[in-house]
Amino acid sequence: MAGVLGVVLGAVLVGAAVAKLAGGARSRDALRSFGLRDRRVRASVWAATIVVEAGLGAAVATGSTVAATAAAGLLAAYAVVLTAAIARGRAGAPCGCLGDRSRISWVATARTAAFACGFAVLPWLPDASPSTDAWLTAGLILALCGVAVLAVALLALARELGELRLSLAPQAALSLDHEGPELGSRTALADRFQRDRALALAVFTSTGCPLCEALAPAVRLVSTDPAVEVEIFAEEHEPGLWASLAIPGSPYGVVLARDGTVVAKGSFNTLPQLEGLLASAERRAREPVRA
Repeated sequence: MAGVLGVVLGAVLVGAAVAKLAGGARSRDALRSFGLRDRRVRASVWAATIVVEAGLGAAVATGSTVAATAAAGLLAAYAVVLTAAIARGRAGAPCGCLGDRSRISWVATARTAAFACGFAVLPWLPDASPSTDAWLTAGLILALCGVAVLAVALLALARELGELRLSLAPQAALSLDHEGPELGSRTALADRFQRDRALALAVFTSTGCPLCEALAPAVRLVSTDPAVEVEIFAEEHEPGLWASLAIPGSPYGVVLARDGTVVAKGSFNTLPQLEGLLASAERRAREPVRA
């Protein structure tokens, strides 16, 4: 009996540690609810809690009565802290007990106290060798706990990837009305392209421009797109063209549609901004250009 219950309770404690780890920054920030305002203090407490819970859980699962007693004390302390937080009016605030979604409540307090009692009685249970069926049951419960933990970790990873994707969305290049050729106009720049592709991208660079050199790989990457024709116009080689188009500086991009119409323009400092310039051009190329 003690062996099976020890495996189950140990798995619960390890699962709580994994849930905190999967919660990441939000799980750490939940410690604000308990008065930990300093970021470094929160990070230290969060990391220490994960290590202690995982270590105690593993030790309890292997049959350590000392670890079971220590785990009971730890969870009893958690219950006291939760009760104090509720008394201060923090009910409903994040607690990070089981990841970033956990909230301070009487339910969380009762759950924590119940587990504390379970760990406390564990050393006093008969240490009889469990039967094969008992071990199979314990293994099944442990496997289900593992699946639950993996599901939580997968959801947390999906959320983080979603936030990262949003942060990497195409960014708008800087485009001002009085700089560069007018949108919807046709210029001599169109004659410098074959115009056999959907879009033509003119990139204006200058010798000695560190940003131009840094973005050269990005421009080469865009040139591999079969729908985009790319030409580079250096200021020292094309001063007349720069002046006629009112190019404000480098790096600067002008995108033409197949008919030679200017559909996008602007300064870009990153690959996402250059991609955003092309995305804007694609949208305008599908619609009539308004004066």
